[in-house]
Amino acid sequence: MGLQDVAIHPGIAVSDMRRATEFYEGKLGLSGGEETEDGGKTYRCGHGTTLHIFPSRYIARSEATRAGWEAGDRFEELIDELTSKGLVFEQYEEPKTDERGVVTFGEVKVAYFRDPDGNTFGLTNQ
Repeated sequence: MGLQDVAIHPGIAVSDMRRATEFYEGKLGLSGGEETEDGGKTYRCGHGTTLHIFPSRYIARSEATRAGWEAGDRFEELIDELTSKGLVFEQYEEPKTDERGVVTFGEVKVAYFRDPDGNTFGLTNQ
């Protein structure tokens, strides 16, 4: 058995738990975050996955995507729902995004957004 046989659950460092909680719960709509011993919260997502946020003074902004949600057929609906909550999707020249912040790679569509600490996430139609 190797790592490909076990679940992975990303942990995201944040500088301010109050501000992060407002974002992850208020804008992204995550709920039921379980408080953890490290002062963070773990949110349950689809298919048994979780997203853990935790306070850290070692915040490193990255242009790379930290994690992504696979929205499938709900992709367009979730773009509209998140936009209505004030989430702003990134606009890129390369690869070129449309007016809503969606980039298309063949049949795959992705919209990228950042949390208050600059952590980048993706939402895909996969």
